Amino acid sequence: MIQVLDIIEDTMVDGPGFRTSIYCAGCYHECPGCHNPQSWNPGGGHPMTTDEVMKIIVADPYANVTFSGGDPLYQAEGFTELARAIRSQTQKTIWCYTGFTFEAIVKIPRYRQLLDEIDVLVDGPFVKSLRDEDLLFRGSSNQRLVDVPASLAKGEVVEFHPDVEV
Repeated sequence: MIQVLDIIEDTMVDGPGFRTSIYCAGCYHECPGCHNPQSWNPGGGHPMTTDEVMKIIVADPYANVTFSGGDPLYQAEGFTELARAIRSQTQKTIWCYTGFTFEAIVKIPRYRQLLDEIDVLVDGPFVKSLRDEDLLFRGSSNQRLVDVPASLAKGEVVEFHPDVEV
């Protein structure tokens, strides 16, 4: 089960191309200036099963998937299960937004398992003083677009460049 605030289909703001974005409930980072503070409450939204979310995801064969929130890492087990279902049933890419850094995630086994299933991690907390509206797919300059498979293989962050297809 995942506590879901909303699912937005055919959005173009949470990664390249059309995406189905799953916005989850719960975030303890509580970044000042957050664009989605209503997502902080872990009891917000409603619970959904992997099968219920998958029906929405597979209904659009052209949209890739983004996990956002809130912070999906606070529901790591549910999002890992969902990502594995996406991998086994589709060819869609998966992006994940989190306030944690890649370096912190790899040290926490329950969070680390999700990395094996995603393509791009948008990491780091939103920092209002570093806000930059010219950045693609992130809000502040401390946040990175991490190419997860390459980073796991190399053992250090390899940044994803949006002009390259994933």
